[in-house]
Amino acid sequence: MSDHLSRAKRSDVHGGNLDATVFSSSRRVALKSRRRIWRMAALAAVFSVFALYLAWLEAYDAEPHRNDESPLGEAVAQATAPAASGRGPDLVKRGEYLARAGDCIACHTSDKGRPFAGGLAIATPFGTIYTPNITPDPDTGIGRWTEADFMRAMHEGIGKEGERLYPAFPYVGYTKVTDQDVQAIRAYLNTVVPVHYTPPSNDLRFPFNQRWLMVLWNLFNFDEGRFLPDPKQSAEWNRGAYLVEGLAHCEECHTPRNFMQGLKTSERFSGAIQAGWHAYNITPHKTSGIGDWSEQDVVSYLSTGVAHGRANAAGPMADVVSDSTQYLNREDLRSIATYLRSIKPVDRGESRMRAAWGSPASDVDAMRGTRVSGVNGAQLFLANCASCHHWTGEGVGASSPGAYPALLHNSVVGASDANNLAMVILHGVRRTTQDADVLMPGFERDLNDEQIAALANYVTGQFGNPRARVSADEVGRLRGLTP
Repeated sequence: MSDHLSRAKRSDVHGGNLDATVFSSSRRVALKSRRRIWRMAALAAVFSVFALYLAWLEAYDAEPHRNDESPLGEAVAQATAPAASGRGPDLVKRGEYLARAGDCIACHTSDKGRPFAGGLAIATPFGTIYTPNITPDPDTGIGRWTEADFMRAMHEGIGKEGERLYPAFPYVGYTKVTDQDVQAIRAYLNTVVPVHYTPPSNDLRFPFNQRWLMVLWNLFNFDEGRFLPDPKQSAEWNRGAYLVEGLAHCEECHTPRNFMQGLKTSERFSGAIQAGWHAYNITPHKTSGIGDWSEQDVVSYLSTGVAHGRANAAGPMADVVSDSTQYLNREDLRSIATYLRSIKPVDRGESRMRAAWGSPASDVDAMRGTRVSGVNGAQLFLANCASCHHWTGEGVGASSPGAYPALLHNSVVGASDANNLAMVILHGVRRTTQDADVLMPGFERDLNDEQIAALANYVTGQFGNPRARVSADEVGRLRGLTP
């Protein structure tokens, strides 16, 4: 009996200890959970206060930058303006020229039958953005926008209703455009045919679909203010800087991006990949950039899409030439060349200039009478390319406006990667200028990924940079991108 009682007491004691242990453990878990919740709440509160502070700064900043009001800025703008300023027809004509320089039609046109009506899909790492209608339609366009609304969008990236615009609209460059030029562009847009069309809504992932976050993006990637001329430079240099940095927004394609997709200013104009296409280094570095190009090479390329013995515009750059730069006057083209030849050279490590590669082929003699099996790049070249580019790769038509370009001394074939060559084979070339209507058919429906890779690798190996190789998998990825 005594033993039973003793065991019972011990059992009660051990059970009590177990209950106490369980209770203590549960209490610790609950305390940790509450601490975690409080920490998260505190972080959220701090972030919210910070965001509200930034919003307050934006809303109550009473000192906007107006650098274009400087006398020197006015003098340079007036001295190099492409047309007379003023009201009426002269202002509209000047605005049309400036809208061409800014290539507004390229992004704001998805259907050429309704120019400036928007709807073009722009792929970003965060989702798809569709460009807005900027025709003067009062319901779906900017017909009800005031001049101040338009000015604020161009200079500050803020829409009519106060919404933050995404930087797919290059207000980072347009902020440098003078008030007078923005007014002229608006005067021209008021005269285009109104199109009643509502583009699709943006398709951006959370949290990138929250426009207020652009306040944070702007904090690190946007410096609002008009172009400030350099008094130590010539009027021609300043005009070129104004166009390249501002209205023509060349950095949007030719400058690499940081992790926030802002411009990496430490590597300005050194080249970047855009939708599969390589926008090449346009700094004056002798091998990595265009340091060996003359002023006339730059002018010729921008006005016709061709710099003989160097480059032929394709892809998005062909569109830029067709829609924009071919319409610029010679003074502005020379100014752009002057400025580009003065910026800091950036070395990308290339051992030779892109246009310095290549030797004629002799594959016709070697292949005659032989049986070819499998996927053969030389055979594919002779079957699909030689009729226009000649079986030696030396082209047809020499330097005439409608010539079929040589593949030797060709910047696309001599590049350190085969992206642009593969994209040209896939999607072809379409470039219309006052000199020529250039058309190369694409082979995306005729050749599979393996064949296009073999063809591209043959072309780079024979006529260009033999280190530039592309795989069938990479061709498949490029095939799916918007041409």
